[in-house]
Amino acid sequence: MTLPISVALCTHNGARYIAEQVRSICLQTLPPTEIVLSDDASTDDGVQVAKATLEACMQEKPGLHIAFRSFRNDPALRVTKNFEQAVRACTGELIALSDQDDVWHPERLARMHAEFARRPDLLLLHTDARLVDGSLKPLGNTLFHALEVQPFELDWLHGGRAFDVFLRRNLVTGATTLFRRSLLEQALDFPREWLHDEWLGIVASAVGRVDALEDPLIDYRQHESNQIGARRDSFLGKVGKALASRGTTHHERARKAELLLERLLSLGDQVSPDTIHKLRDKIEHQRFRAALPASRVARCLPVLREAMTGRYDKFGRGVRGVVRDLFESV
Repeated sequence: MTLPISVALCTHNGARYIAEQVRSICLQTLPPTEIVLSDDASTDDGVQVAKATLEACMQEKPGLHIAFRSFRNDPALRVTKNFEQAVRACTGELIALSDQDDVWHPERLARMHAEFARRPDLLLLHTDARLVDGSLKPLGNTLFHALEVQPFELDWLHGGRAFDVFLRRNLVTGATTLFRRSLLEQALDFPREWLHDEWLGIVASAVGRVDALEDPLIDYRQHESNQIGARRDSFLGKVGKALASRGTTHHERARKAELLLERLLSLGDQVSPDTIHKLRDKIEHQRFRAALPASRVARCLPVLREAMTGRYDKFGRGVRGVVRDLFESV
């Protein structure tokens, strides 16, 4: 049985690339049933270009019919709430998230739909992506490479331990994501403090099954106008981060974890006690990091004690987190 697929496409001044993206959606071997476009206060004609491209594609392909609806926000809702608006309006049993400037490989939806069709417990699926420049020239690596995804993280995802992965860091990129509409029952409303894709990923992992396909199924465009891009840090970049100002990062991470706890507790027995316990432990770790003293010397002993608990490994990237907490400036 074919499950109807909606595409939630969000735009902001996307006229430059939107035609290529819409055309790649139309040319899917398994086309979606609808495109819901939510535009965030654009000053260009991107919405009109998208609609005209879709109409042209349907004329070229007899029998192809993809419904189109659009919304315009003024003032802008920003990324998270713009995607929330789009997915709320989607009617398909599966919802594919789409940026305005990427290009989908023809088999993207078919490959991902097949996983949902054979796995009733699967709530959300994301994939790798080929990184390309503004002209779609391959940059020689992939999204997972840029994120430095480790083999054990993929093993955990495939083995049903996505929540453990996402407590350490987010690996879900919205542009590669397909999820069951039923997930919205637990995920709405999206907190403004979270990005839409990381929120959907971690909520899905707390109440059901999340997995990843390791094949790149889209071309993920990297250019000067990206709101969120993918870049692998150089060694010097990592050193720079370790010495950078602490700012409010750890306070913000603690707050995000607290908001997640509130949501998961509201879901009652849909979430296991073990999941709640892990999240409470994560919050304690983030609060510890947020409360570290300004003096680097004064941080040494408490950071080393915290490292002994293993929480830097459970809830971050291990030694990297230790080094940052020891050396970051105020």
